[in-house]
Amino acid sequence: MSVSSEPIQTEKSLSREDKKTLSLAALGGTLEFYDFVIYALYIETVVKPLFLPADLAAGIWGDIFAWGGFAAGYLARPIGGMVMAHFGDTLGRKKMFTLSIFMMAIPTLLIGLMPTYTTIGIAAPILLIVFRVLQGAAIGGEMPGAWVFIAEHSPKKHYGLGIGVLTGGIAGGILLGFSISLSIDILFADNRAAITDYAWRIPFIIGGIFGLVAVYLRRFLSETPVFQEMAKNKSLSQEIPIVTVIKKHRFACVLTGLLTWSLSTTIMLGILFTPVKVLQGLYGIDPMITRISGLVAAICLVIGCITCGIFEDKIKTRKVSILFWGGLIITSAIFYSTLSSILEPYQPNQLTQGTLFTIMVLYGLMGFFAGCTSLPPILATRMFPPNIRFSGLSFSYNLSYAIFSAITPAVAIALLKITPMGVAYYLWFVALLAIAISFLPLAHQGWTMTNNPPTNDANASLSHSSAT
Repeated sequence: MSVSSEPIQTEKSLSREDKKTLSLAALGGTLEFYDFVIYALYIETVVKPLFLPADLAAGIWGDIFAWGGFAAGYLARPIGGMVMAHFGDTLGRKKMFTLSIFMMAIPTLLIGLMPTYTTIGIAAPILLIVFRVLQGAAIGGEMPGAWVFIAEHSPKKHYGLGIGVLTGGIAGGILLGFSISLSIDILFADNRAAITDYAWRIPFIIGGIFGLVAVYLRRFLSETPVFQEMAKNKSLSQEIPIVTVIKKHRFACVLTGLLTWSLSTTIMLGILFTPVKVLQGLYGIDPMITRISGLVAAICLVIGCITCGIFEDKIKTRKVSILFWGGLIITSAIFYSTLSSILEPYQPNQLTQGTLFTIMVLYGLMGFFAGCTSLPPILATRMFPPNIRFSGLSFSYNLSYAIFSAITPAVAIALLKITPMGVAYYLWFVALLAIAISFLPLAHQGWTMTNNPPTNDANASLSHSSAT
């Protein structure tokens, strides 16, 4: 017989305190992820022309450097994630949850204030990469920390909803990024030169200020009941948490890493890469229209993440995985094939209202099913026992994100050189991978005493399992 779920996580409904915790955590996730992704939205219009020499910015090496700068943030994630996860498992979730957003706010603010290539030369791209690395270290602790924090606060019957809302909040950072960048485009529509002169700095400065506000708001959060009980019972990990993870939970790490591959590819290619590199770069669509398209997809993504979490609580892992990952396969096939049939790749296109409406609707549908990205953290948080949960999730999630986010933009660019359907093919592969993983017992049942030996006897009563 499997161990019951954590005694603190009862079948009760969400209390007022639970809702406050979820709201503040989701808002903080929105602000922090906004800080991280705003870079991607300005790669073509700001990063390449302002932070690279002209001869480099125009060619494929400019693409590689600019998107490599985006990936540099991901490469730093394992270091920041493992350090913060160690202290999160030993000193408390809340402290690291607050530190991570402070570490994100400062470099974001500095990017908005820093000089460009024409002023300080090669030091400009170097500083930009340094700030991206610092942002990556921060997000490496934020994402796993946020999921663990909410997983250990949520009542069992609302486990999927809790993580779905949080993931939707994190995805809201993309929505906020598109909203603010679109506002800049509209405000300076008659003076486009002003965007590259100074207006591009506004989103970064706003992001830094938002981040500092989020630091203040997280003061009102309470430590998770699960960590409090482990501390009270002296059942915290007796050795370095990451050592326990590597020694006793390698299979969970592999599964979490593969699920992270699916999550990262869906967000990076489906939501961030497509407006900039497919709609704008491949089909020559006006940047303002691509931002509106991205805004539509981001709105639908937020709704999809929350809906996916609700369905997880209702119909459980395997069915919801087929529904949402399968929906992503179908809608992406329709979206990218429609683009290639009605638009001519590599040539600027004048869009009719009917064509634009079709693109928006199809991209919105794909964005909704990209809400399948709520499933990886739902599965991953329950695959590790509580006393090393933060470290286990952070190690496997961030290492995988660093590896696959570093190669994914280059692979996608190469695939687009071969076929306009290149991004779709990549998405189909990771979606099928995620569906296959959801049928494994550790993924859909979670860590229990029967499928894994406990890391120590005192912690046995604190395992978390979500039955199918």
